[in-house]
Amino acid sequence: MPNSRRSRAATDLYLKTVTTTHRKLLDLSGGRVGTRFKKMPTLALTTRGRRTGLPRIVILTVPVVENGSYLIVASRGGDSISPDWFHNLCADPEVEVSFQHGAEQPMTARVLTPQEREQRWPEVLAAYPGYETYQKRTARQIPLVLLSPRG
Repeated sequence: MPNSRRSRAATDLYLKTVTTTHRKLLDLSGGRVGTRFKKMPTLALTTRGRRTGLPRIVILTVPVVENGSYLIVASRGGDSISPDWFHNLCADPEVEVSFQHGAEQPMTARVLTPQEREQRWPEVLAAYPGYETYQKRTARQIPLVLLSPRG
C-alpha cells in the first residue's frame, strides 16, 4: 500500500498493476468476481487524461451508493498527493461509470465542499473504517467525489 517511504513511481506502478489485474479479473469472470472489494461494491471510472485527452480507466471502491449516484474517495491509500483520476475529473467532470461491471453510463463528477465532506465522512467510515487510517497518513484532506447521472 502507498506510504511516505515509497517513491511516487513505485506507488504509481503498484496502483496501475492493481487496477490492471482487477480489470482483467472482472473481464475474465464476466463480472462474477471482483465487483466487491473490502465489503464495498466497485466501479470502473473512465476519465479523460487532462494532458493527453485519452480515456483513463481505474477501478475504485464505492463506500456510499444512493439513488443511482456514487460517493467515492480520492485517497490514493493516504499518499500526500491525490490520485491522477481525481485531477483528471477536476479538469473534466464528464465521466463514464460502469458500476459492478454493468453497462457504462455517463455521469458528472463533483468534488464535495469541505462542509459537505465533513457531513458525509462518517458514512464513508461506516462503510470502510480503513479510510480513517488513510487520512491519518497524510496532511491533505482526502477529497470525496459525488458521481451523478448526467441528465
